[in-house]
Amino acid sequence: MLDALFKPKAVALVGASTKELSIGNVIIRNLQTYGYKGEIYPVNAKADEVCGLKSYATIADIPGEVDLAHIIIPSQFVPQAIEECGQKGVKAVIINSAGFSEMGEEGERLQEEFLANARKYGIRLFGPNCQGIINSDPELNAYCNFTFTFPKPGSISVVALSGGVGALIMQVLDDLDIGQRLYASNGNACDVSIPEIIEYYGEDEGTKAIILYTEGFDKPRDFLEVTRQVVKQKPVLAMKAGRTEEGAKAASSHTGSLAGVDIATELIFEKIGVLPFKDEGEMVRAAMAFSSQPIPKGNRVGIITNTGGPAVIATDVLVDFKLEVPKLSEISIERLRETQFPQAALENPIDVVATAGGPQFRAALDVLMDDDQIDCIYINFVTAPFTDTDAVAREIVEVNRQRRKPLVCNFMTNIKLERYQRTMAILKEGEVPFYANPGDAARALGALVEYGRIQQRDIGQPQIFSGVDAERARKIIERAKQAGREVLSAIEVYGIFEAYDLPVAPWRVVNNAEDAAAAAEEIGYPVVVKVDCAEIDHKSDMGGVAINLKNAAAVRDTVDEIQGRLGHFGELGFLVQKFLPGGRELIIGASAERELGHLVMFGLGGIYVEVLKDVIFKIAPVTKVEAEEMLAGIKTSVLLDGVRGESGINKQAVIELIQRVSQLLGDLPTIQEMDLNPIMAFADKVYAVDGRIRIQRGD
Repeated sequence: MLDALFKPKAVALVGASTKELSIGNVIIRNLQTYGYKGEIYPVNAKADEVCGLKSYATIADIPGEVDLAHIIIPSQFVPQAIEECGQKGVKAVIINSAGFSEMGEEGERLQEEFLANARKYGIRLFGPNCQGIINSDPELNAYCNFTFTFPKPGSISVVALSGGVGALIMQVLDDLDIGQRLYASNGNACDVSIPEIIEYYGEDEGTKAIILYTEGFDKPRDFLEVTRQVVKQKPVLAMKAGRTEEGAKAASSHTGSLAGVDIATELIFEKIGVLPFKDEGEMVRAAMAFSSQPIPKGNRVGIITNTGGPAVIATDVLVDFKLEVPKLSEISIERLRETQFPQAALENPIDVVATAGGPQFRAALDVLMDDDQIDCIYINFVTAPFTDTDAVAREIVEVNRQRRKPLVCNFMTNIKLERYQRTMAILKEGEVPFYANPGDAARALGALVEYGRIQQRDIGQPQIFSGVDAERARKIIERAKQAGREVLSAIEVYGIFEAYDLPVAPWRVVNNAEDAAAAAEEIGYPVVVKVDCAEIDHKSDMGGVAINLKNAAAVRDTVDEIQGRLGHFGELGFLVQKFLPGGRELIIGASAERELGHLVMFGLGGIYVEVLKDVIFKIAPVTKVEAEEMLAGIKTSVLLDGVRGESGINKQAVIELIQRVSQLLGDLPTIQEMDLNPIMAFADKVYAVDGRIRIQRGD
């Protein structure tokens, strides 16, 4: 538990200062301004008082108990300060000071020293190089932070790796007059981690929605396992920075190079049901809806509007979010006909017209709430000067308080006019999420629906296939490691494939032209000949592949020609394999991700994989549902069903192959990169006709 950090009864400030613009002064004044209910103890040996409070020479001199201490002193003195906090019995420490692991070897040494002192006394450390925390609970009002936004109480909790972005999110929430519950920005995160904070927010009854900003995770598996449980209870809305960097990962396989920069974070979000955002404003506006609205049971939206154009804009955005705008039932239309003005449009969207007042809006809302074909409600509300807008707002609030279905409102008005400020205040007091333009309102509702979809999604459990020979595969890899090799030979790769019953085209590995011709006779013509050399990554690019060889002479000539042209790379082997023309070329691959496991890739394969880059990734283990999503998720998925008279592929065989590859990766964690490319997919069967595996060197 992190109660000492987030719910401190007494706070000490080691490094309190009389200088108004110093952090050691700002934090005290923030605590005072916010109305902190606990005791504040400045620690400053050179001052009798700080900010009107008695100052103490050392933390040991403080007469009462201290739950939480801020440390705001030069880095070289921090280890001793932690030691003194331990002797005092302090339970948690926020280290605002910088100059540790982010500054090189000496900073790393200091950090290890103060961590050791903290562990000795069981102190939890927050930071270093961080802002701190905020708890808006009126019973506490803990502003243990040096920022400048004083949030009103609310139900949205924020955790941000970057203090600057965290402060921005707080300000956006405040600008929208949205309350906050808890806030944390933990800087270097040497001890208290983001997963721990999210777990704490998940257990906090006052938190209804969580906002996360991150730039990646040191321990992605911890985040995945912890947050997986939290999102079952409440939504986590996340924004990850650094999405556009190119070429950050050097990789020899197609899979490794296509994974891009830190794609794992996005895949973690998808796997566990975190809602991803690319814009901080959109994320905050969505959180406002989550803080007050129930989660919709489906994606069918009913629209009420008193003006035409904004409804069209909203509909376009809602459809982009995969919401449906269904026709209303005859019973609903008849009820509307009895309650609306003659000029009203009674279909969905329901246009109650600009002259509609409270009764017309209420009647339309009641119809949509009662209609089983509607899961959520979108309202366009323009404040026409000839209507009682306060009455309309009161009716919206009354329906909203029923919490039967979620609703959002696009409230279009002149906020400078006192009359409409009163209308806006009614909506705000009634916890109606309202937005200044139709796009923002529609995107917020879209986020609610997407979370509802995630909550209902069951990816199932990974299938474990019997009859695999994991021990055979492990021995192959162990022999390669003992030989000091990272890249497996063709005979090793195909041996592993066969151990896991991956369907492969008939093959032989040989060393010369005569043996190649003999192998081709045994396999049956036509055949493919491919060079097998650890130094050659992409065989086709190097001219190391020849297809549709129909006789022994063609095989001999091909092997001799490749040997003469590529022999300078070292000792060459040759893979002779049955030629299987006419199938759809696919790729299945894998790339190891630090402390997470493997990413599994599927897409169109062959020589065009790097050009088209039409691939999709999942985190292993991959279930059948996830494998089905992979096939449906590529842009060219329609090709898998066949076009212009072509036969479609055997999708179930591909889905099983993805699952078998996933099981293989779980059993063989030392695999760093793997490609099955191409896989030839036909209407009845699929075959892997080329493969590459790179393993982790040494232990």
